[in-house]
Amino acid sequence: MTIKEMREKRAKLIKDARELITKAQTEKRSMTDEESGQYDAMFTEADGLRQNIEREERQREAERELEEGLQQDEERSGGNGADRGEQRGRADALMASFRSFLTGGAGEGSQEFRALSAGVNTEGGFLVVPEVFVNLLIKAMDDDVVIRSLANVIPMPAAASIGMPSLDADPSDADWTTELATGGEDSSMKFGKRVMRTHPMAKRIKVSEDLLRNSALPAEALVRQRLAYKFGITQEKAYMIGNGDKKPLGLFVPSNDGIPTSRDVAQENTATAPTAKGLINAKYSLKAGYWGNANWLFHRDVMKEIAKLTDNDGQFIFRESLRDGEPDRLLGRPVRMSEFAPNTLTANSYVGLLGDFSHYWIIDSLMMQIKRLVELYAESNQVGFIGRYEGDGAPVLGEAFARIKLAA
Repeated sequence: MTIKEMREKRAKLIKDARELITKAQTEKRSMTDEESGQYDAMFTEADGLRQNIEREERQREAERELEEGLQQDEERSGGNGADRGEQRGRADALMASFRSFLTGGAGEGSQEFRALSAGVNTEGGFLVVPEVFVNLLIKAMDDDVVIRSLANVIPMPAAASIGMPSLDADPSDADWTTELATGGEDSSMKFGKRVMRTHPMAKRIKVSEDLLRNSALPAEALVRQRLAYKFGITQEKAYMIGNGDKKPLGLFVPSNDGIPTSRDVAQENTATAPTAKGLINAKYSLKAGYWGNANWLFHRDVMKEIAKLTDNDGQFIFRESLRDGEPDRLLGRPVRMSEFAPNTLTANSYVGLLGDFSHYWIIDSLMMQIKRLVELYAESNQVGFIGRYEGDGAPVLGEAFARIKLAA
C-alpha cells in the first residue's frame, strides 16, 4: 500500500469514527457499547496507519540523506571517476570489515579493519564504529523518539559539561522623562547559569553465533537496530519523566530548573479527562511568540479521548493530516504522540503539554562505542555486544511550555 493509499484509508477511518460520535450527539445520547467498540477499533487502525506512514517517510528520508552524502563525497573527490570508485570501494570495505569483526572477531577480518582504519583503538576488544555506522545509529535514535526530533540537540564531543547563561531577572520598564534626565536607577537585572553534564548510558546485547553467521541481514544491522531501540526508549522515558539525577530532567517533572508548577494548566478540565475549554486555556497560557514553533504532545490513549472533543459550534477541534509529511493538528498546532507520555486519566495527573520544544536542550557527547564479548558467553554459543552513550537533556525555559493537568 502506498503512502497516498494509507493516508486515504486513515482519513476515511477517522471520518467514520467521527460519524459515530456525531450520530450519538445528534440523538442526544451516549455511544452504545457496540459503537464505542467500533470507534476504538477504527482509531487503533488509524493510529497503526499513521505509524506505518511515518516509518515509510523516515525510511525515504534516510535513503535520500545517505545518497546525498555519497554524492557530496564524490563532489569533494574532484569529479574524478577513479577517485569516486576508490572512495566508494573504501567505504564498502570498511563496512565489510566491520561485518567480519561482528561475525568473526579477531582474525583476518579485524586485521583488515585495522589496515583500513589507522589509529583505531582495539585494546580491550572494542573498536570505534565506522563513521557510516555511527551516522545510521544516531539517525535511528532520532527516528525512534519524539523529543529528539523536536528539541535543540547540541553535540559536545570534548567537554564534561556545558554552561548556559540565563537572564534570571529583567530590569524594570523604561521611564518617560526629559531630555537631560536618565530615568530611574535600576539594579534588578540578574544573570544566572544552568549547567548540563553528560551522563553515561549502556546496554548489553547477546546474539547467537549461528545467527551472526547465517542471518540474511548484515550483522551490523541487527546490532544497530537493537541498540537504537534500547537507547532510544531509555532516552525518551528520561526526556518525559526523568528526575535529573544522573539522567535528563523530564518535561512532566515539576522543577524550578525545568518547567515549574506555575506552567501547569488545569482550569476547566475534569478530574478524569481534558476538555476542549481546558485545551484552549492551555494554548492561550502560552505567549503568542511561542505558537509558531509549538507542538502538542500526548500519549495515544489521551489523544483518543481528545479526538472526540468538539467546540461550542459542534466542530471537532482535532484535524487529521491529509498531506504527506504533515502531522495531525489540534487547535491549529501540530500533534505529536509518544508511548512514554503520561496516559493515566486520574485526578491531579499530567496528561500532555503544548510547547516550543526548541527550548528543550539535549547534549550528546557522540562517543558511540561497541565492545565485543566473546569468551564470556562462549559456553552458550553467544556473542555479547555492549553499546555506550553519554548525554543529558532538560527544559531550559519554563515559560515556553504549558503543561496540561487534570482537575484535583
